[in-house]
Amino acid sequence: MTGVPFLDLAAQQAEIVDEVLPVWRAQLESAGFIGGAEVDAFEREFADYVGVTHVVGVSNGTDALELAYRAAGVGPGDEVIMPANTFIATAEAASRIGAVPVFVDVDDEHLLMDPDAVEAAITARTRAIVPVHLFGQTAPMDLLLPIAQGHDLVLIEDAAQSQGASCAAGRAGALSRVAATSFYPGKNLGAAGDAGAVLTDDPDVAALVRTLAGHGSATKYVHTHVGVNARLDAVQAAVLRAKLRRLEGWNQARRVAAERYAQLLRDSEVRIPAVRPGNTDVWHLYVVRVEDRDRVVAELGAAGIGTGIHYPTPVPLTDAYAPLGHRRGQFPVAEAAAGRILSLPMFPHLTGAQQERVADALVRAVARELV
Repeated sequence: MTGVPFLDLAAQQAEIVDEVLPVWRAQLESAGFIGGAEVDAFEREFADYVGVTHVVGVSNGTDALELAYRAAGVGPGDEVIMPANTFIATAEAASRIGAVPVFVDVDDEHLLMDPDAVEAAITARTRAIVPVHLFGQTAPMDLLLPIAQGHDLVLIEDAAQSQGASCAAGRAGALSRVAATSFYPGKNLGAAGDAGAVLTDDPDVAALVRTLAGHGSATKYVHTHVGVNARLDAVQAAVLRAKLRRLEGWNQARRVAAERYAQLLRDSEVRIPAVRPGNTDVWHLYVVRVEDRDRVVAELGAAGIGTGIHYPTPVPLTDAYAPLGHRRGQFPVAEAAAGRILSLPMFPHLTGAQQERVADALVRAVARELV
């Protein structure tokens, strides 16, 4: 019996290949690899989709975060509050510019940044709060925005997992002064390699990001800042434009799949995810919680079912951030979740039959039956 992959990118590529190859051929023939019309068009189209004035395409999501931090005024020694349960890039981008990641716990229901923990973590050195729109949700911006405004702090969205997700105030990426996103291939909107973007309504922020991403130069060989080389390749823009045209349909397919999982698992011992009131999620990941998770993963693997863990260790407890001196027990919700969370196969072309097989194997594994 054929297995069920955790992610099937080949099906996405098959949909767009006839649109992308002619553009790639033209780019090869014209040698137009850096910037150009395709990048400009993608930036306009993605800005329209999200609902912001400016999008600056960059090389990857980590660079996007660093550039967003810098453009928002975060600098060496500044504290940046972020959730403990996130991909390490959220923290790495702060560390790379000499800022200090300050980790806070998440709420138990949605595993999103806990506003009460944010309030408690604010000090005189705090410069920014970074809500992470994890798993295809939007973070509780309605609660975080008043906190930021009350303490004169800047909100910087990490929207790497949330292209198309929304709440009452708008789409992820348009809910703060500046946001960063990733187009890593497995994302809801993924490139054919690494890519990312910074989003903002502030023309000064957009101009600074564009300058920083081009070696600190807005005019050739006139360097006003110490920047980086973090521009978006034209070949990636061609892929992203083709996929952006399909993103709404693909996100809707993910919602249908999420609802099907919820129905298939509703009477089991598996803890299924819940949608935060007011949110329209895009289900970048479908993350359940189970007891004896590692055994369950092994049994699903033996049955040919791909899974993931996002993430097995809260960032402050990784070796990389050991110098900050955090200890187990400081982030009880994130730590407890890290031992139980399990990401099931989730992609737009996932079939009902595949989901039934996943659910059947998962329910039996949780019940300690042979798969």
